[in-house]
Amino acid sequence: SNRHVPFFSLFQHWANNRQPLPLRYEVERMRSELSKFMLVCIGSATLLSACSNAFVSIASFKSSVSRSDRAYGTSHSSSALFSTEAKAKTLFDTVDERTGKPTGTSFLPADVVELAAKGNPIEKAKLAKDGTSAFIDVYEYARKIREGEMTWEEVEKADLDTRLKYVGMLHRGKRTPGQFMMRLKVPNGIVNADQMRFYADCVSKYDEELGVVDITTRANIQLRGVKIEDAPDIIDGLHARNQTSFQSALDSVRNMVGSPLAGIDDQEMVDTREFCNALNDLVSLDPVTETRGNPMWGNLPRKFNIAVSGSRDDFAHTHINDIGLQPCPHAKTGEMGFNVVLGGYMSIKRVAEAISANMWIKADRESVVTLSEAILRIFRDESERKDRQKARLMWLVEKYGVEEWKKAVTKEITSYDRGVSVEDAQPAPSGKFERRELLGIHKQPQDGKVRVGVLVPSGRLSRHECREIADIADKYSDGEVRLTVEQNIIFPNVDEDKVDELLAEPAFGAGKRLKTNPGFIEGNIVSCTGAQFCGLALIETKSNAEALGKKLERLVTVDRPIRIHWTGCPNSCGQVQVADIGIMGGPARKEIDGKKMAVPGCKIFVGGRVGEDAHLALEPYKEGIPLNDDDLLPVLVDILKTEFGAKEKR
Repeated sequence: SNRHVPFFSLFQHWANNRQPLPLRYEVERMRSELSKFMLVCIGSATLLSACSNAFVSIASFKSSVSRSDRAYGTSHSSSALFSTEAKAKTLFDTVDERTGKPTGTSFLPADVVELAAKGNPIEKAKLAKDGTSAFIDVYEYARKIREGEMTWEEVEKADLDTRLKYVGMLHRGKRTPGQFMMRLKVPNGIVNADQMRFYADCVSKYDEELGVVDITTRANIQLRGVKIEDAPDIIDGLHARNQTSFQSALDSVRNMVGSPLAGIDDQEMVDTREFCNALNDLVSLDPVTETRGNPMWGNLPRKFNIAVSGSRDDFAHTHINDIGLQPCPHAKTGEMGFNVVLGGYMSIKRVAEAISANMWIKADRESVVTLSEAILRIFRDESERKDRQKARLMWLVEKYGVEEWKKAVTKEITSYDRGVSVEDAQPAPSGKFERRELLGIHKQPQDGKVRVGVLVPSGRLSRHECREIADIADKYSDGEVRLTVEQNIIFPNVDEDKVDELLAEPAFGAGKRLKTNPGFIEGNIVSCTGAQFCGLALIETKSNAEALGKKLERLVTVDRPIRIHWTGCPNSCGQVQVADIGIMGGPARKEIDGKKMAVPGCKIFVGGRVGEDAHLALEPYKEGIPLNDDDLLPVLVDILKTEFGAKEKR
């Protein structure tokens, strides 16, 4: 195996903490590391002498390595050898002295470090200074800013633009200089009233237009307007509430998406909550220190998405995730498991629908975690480090070929010796099935209980709305709130005899944005961040999406939900290719005063689908449409009539 945990990192952890070497840092890999270690010793009398002394005296070991670190491609006394040859190559830390944790780079094989050193600027930035301990820098920057020793403009550029993303902090320098979006991790999209109030408190010190809370297309939370000097209090508050923002952005495993109906669904095949929480801990909880941030996955080549579906509805949208787990019983035994699909993603250069991996695993915690870990390890150590556009999982699977990839993953799983087996994909459930709706009032299998789905227009929440949602949750749903990938919320476990009282809450009153019974169009609007905050967006999306949804409701009648997605640029964070109608920011020209002028415009995609028969609409239906109402509304009305049977209102 080429799975690489530096021997020195583990030994130093033991030396510093006087604790047994951590099993969870993949001690099974130490056989490989020890063989590398011995090869290096053979090639270097100096190091051999130092390491011989180490077994007599821990202090002597540490001192010897410190004296010889530069000769062996290391940067300080807590460093790993770069390769099996005693040559100085790339310098990188293997243990961050401030945290005592191994760095993300220390888990990479030597040849991968070499590739990263010659790779793209982000790879070089990650090598120069580890991102998994960037939270320490955030605390220090915050202290200095509060005490007047520095300003945010003086933050190291590589930290500002790259490393702080490992703390979930994305600087919005083009639109709101000095303020950040802070992305959280909300496994399975489940939050509570206390957390909702905390989100409101976090953004309340900022202007109401800038300090807002967004629900994302991964059923996650993003806090907007955050300043560095306030970040430590937010981080501490999240951790006190069993949440984190660590490893939620850049080259990390993103939020775990599950079923928003987990545990309250009469057609549930798998309760996704345990799996999402276990996977979240795998990628963002240090198994040694039991603190947030897992360096083992702290230097991936690119971001990575995992979704676990709980029913045939596929509310998790597995077809656009790197790993998608689709519930499916075994054809012979009837045991519930998952068919595995791989490689779905969206980017500026390519949009790919997940493909079958011809794999089935049992629906138990060990199998799900082990499969994901095996795929992540191969992805981390073998994917592209130069061209970021080709660093997503799909490219690696295609390089292998599906069957060879399956063999590689199965071999990796077998090497862990956890009793996990991989079988061929099983026949998917068949028979008539209609995907269900999440908005509105629906009975649960629990006697006397219902779920209430509420529209949050374009996923945007003010601080006041966050507090209203928290109060309603405390009063009617035992404090629980569920987020959906459609950027809405669900109150679960509401007493049936309390529904009328809930619907009469002022939060749902006339003129309010939150609705329990929206129209088929306005209730199915999804939007990316847009130009208000995102420097990549070509158009403003959220306000336009909300306004246009209301206008279309006044113009036409449809007999089913019509999903309209907005995205500001070709990166497609708004996932326009899965929508019935997708609106993507793009160039357009309009005649103004007799001249053709460039104006904000869009491309329109038609025909995407979600659920069992998911399909991506990859080619634009129309292009170059100006964004103003006079041009865009007639085009959309025509599409609704032609493609979806809409009738104009008189």
